[in-house]
Amino acid sequence: MSLLVSIEELLSGAIIEGSRMELKEGWNPKSIMRTICAFANDFENEGSGYIIVGAAEENGKPIRPVKGFNPDDFETIQKEMIGYCNLIQPTYFPNLSLEEIDGRHILAIWVPAGTNRPYKVPEDVLSKHKIYNYRIRQYSSTIIPNPEQEAELVQLTAKIPFDDRVNQLAKISDLSFALMREHLEKTKSKLFNESARMTVEELAQQMNLCQGTNEHLFPKNVGLLMFSSEPQKYFKGAQIDLVEFQEGIAGKFFTEKIFKGAIQQQLVDVLSYIKMNIIKEKVTKYQDRAESDRVFSYPFEAIEEALANAIYHRNYELLDPIEVRILPLALEIISFNGVDPSLKQSDFDKGIVRARRYRNRRIGEFLKDLKLTEGKGTGIPTILKVLEENGSPKPLFDANEPERTFFISEFHINETFMLEKKVRSDQVSDQVSDQVSDQVVDQIEKVLKYCKTPKSRLEVLSIMGISNHFYNFKRHILPLIEQNLIEYTKKENSKDRNQKYVTTQKGNSRLNN
Repeated sequence: MSLLVSIEELLSGAIIEGSRMELKEGWNPKSIMRTICAFANDFENEGSGYIIVGAAEENGKPIRPVKGFNPDDFETIQKEMIGYCNLIQPTYFPNLSLEEIDGRHILAIWVPAGTNRPYKVPEDVLSKHKIYNYRIRQYSSTIIPNPEQEAELVQLTAKIPFDDRVNQLAKISDLSFALMREHLEKTKSKLFNESARMTVEELAQQMNLCQGTNEHLFPKNVGLLMFSSEPQKYFKGAQIDLVEFQEGIAGKFFTEKIFKGAIQQQLVDVLSYIKMNIIKEKVTKYQDRAESDRVFSYPFEAIEEALANAIYHRNYELLDPIEVRILPLALEIISFNGVDPSLKQSDFDKGIVRARRYRNRRIGEFLKDLKLTEGKGTGIPTILKVLEENGSPKPLFDANEPERTFFISEFHINETFMLEKKVRSDQVSDQVSDQVSDQVVDQIEKVLKYCKTPKSRLEVLSIMGISNHFYNFKRHILPLIEQNLIEYTKKENSKDRNQKYVTTQKGNSRLNN
């Protein structure tokens, strides 16, 4: 079968990290089978691996033009591979494709992450006496895991990432043939032309979007999320809510837009809306030079990377949508249920973040194929770089330690736009200050009475009739703290897990009046 991306894109290194690709000058089944085993084990949940036969490498990069592979050997190697792959325990078969580049042929072996890991392979598939070992990838090398790594690999048996799991509540017919072909066209895959003669079932199998026997073939979650017209039918929270708070979090008025459909289309649509309606540009011209200075309220590349990461890393088993909040002087992206436990708040504060293991390996692969997200571990550095180039403040990342129920990326508006926004915000505030409804006053009174004895965040938000989420805390509780109407019981640590809120003397005076 053909690859899901063009061979030119693959060899360029633009969409596949070096740890997920190995270049071989010639056919060597001993080392190739060890690498296949390592990619199938996918120790760090990175996704598919690729082995390119017929391309020499220098410093991890392919030497161009490629050396080439004799296409007459393709059929023979296909037959050999059946025997070699049957030696893997449990049996595993990769996908072989004959590709053309630089006027020559090469053999591409696509190795999707296996669903029956851990896998073992003989050290030498050609030897009469075979010694079996597990194999994993460590950076760009295939190694035998040490005892600790082997124990961890065995534990991954029951931990198939959510997006790569089979969904037995859906049918193959729920996948959209048009969306699958649209993806192949965008990635310039040869499979796009070949797929015109396929059925939905055949194309889903070629793209590794389903699993099972012909009689009991079910789609995988990634197929339903990215290649069905209504993923919300199976994943209630698989949408993006964009909320604009014209007066800030504590304000009364806001507008909301909800984006649904395939998750990659949600990403494109939200980014398009932000680019057209939220991001502003200012151009400063000078008399003594031809070049002008351009500055943006928010650099688009930073917002793009942060929102793509939210889609990539979120937990689709939860009902909470991703929320994008547009404030007068900031833009926030909130995703649930937070980042991987291996990542600490201190990592984000330093700007050096590398996930130990990925939650949605297949979603990440497809987004990278579409160039909607960066390579492994490059997201935060990219964000910091484009913000600095735009003269914008550093972002704030909140990992919500120790609960880790959400993750927030907060971007502050460039100071060039700050004064203009501040004046406009003050004008709006003046206009609505006399229009606060009795309902809002009653709500404040209810909280102040309720908090005469200390109450937790859950209790306060419950009495207000809203859910226990951080953005509700910022919108409804934090303004009361800032006005000194209620206060923390544990003042030395506002994020203490046992934190409660109690009405202050000022709050009691307001009640009495």
